[in-house]
Amino acid sequence: MNKIPASLLSLTVTLLHILAMPAFFLGFILIYESGWMFEFLNTGPEMTVFNTLMLTSILIGIVCFSRVIMNVVGKKHRISWWQYTLWSFAELFVFSCFAALYMALIYGNFGYFPALAKCLQISIATLPYPYIIFSILFALIRPDQIEAAEEDLVRFADNTGRLKLVIAHDAILYVEAHENYVSIHYMEGHAHKVFSLRQSMRGIEDLMERHGIIRCQRSFFVNPRHVHVLRRDKEGIIQAELDVENSRPVPVSPKYYEQLSKML
Repeated sequence: MNKIPASLLSLTVTLLHILAMPAFFLGFILIYESGWMFEFLNTGPEMTVFNTLMLTSILIGIVCFSRVIMNVVGKKHRISWWQYTLWSFAELFVFSCFAALYMALIYGNFGYFPALAKCLQISIATLPYPYIIFSILFALIRPDQIEAAEEDLVRFADNTGRLKLVIAHDAILYVEAHENYVSIHYMEGHAHKVFSLRQSMRGIEDLMERHGIIRCQRSFFVNPRHVHVLRRDKEGIIQAELDVENSRPVPVSPKYYEQLSKML
């Protein structure tokens, strides 16, 4: 999957990330005791530990702010792995910028850009490890089958952005437009259910396409997984008969007939 799992943006994982990143950073510097890091951080007697704690505090603030924004964005748009990677590198860079500002002020005669170069070195030498460890652990904890199950869920929101219905894409039969509403026809066990959502066809078009539910007529989306056969009546009108007993046929316009027939 090219999208990150939704659970990576859960409250538990977000809090774990906010706590683990600074803890790793602090522990790495103080335990590993790298000579060039200590030389840069030692601005006076017993200042190495103090400066390390200050940089850790800056890191907590940056990561906390960044992850809150990521969660807000992630609720509206699924984030891909390459976007998540760029976001993580951006966190390191922003942290280095603020850390360099602090160190330049502490040194007094030490310029900002030399401090930035050193802070970038420290960030690159320490912080990529927890990102990599997080990714590996997450891959082990959440196998592909669980991730696929998350991807199969369709999340319907109304025109104000409020989540109203979460349903597996295999359960959806078709979606029909009714003025300012859409009717979502789906199966719940052996029962045919209908959910009315205040939303437009255009408003859910991208969501439908992502889950393989395609437009078959101006006012209809249909799930090809449930199309049993396409029939043309005596008047030449094409209809999709579904594999659900007593379900109405769904009209198919000539414009979308070829695309739908190729998916059957």
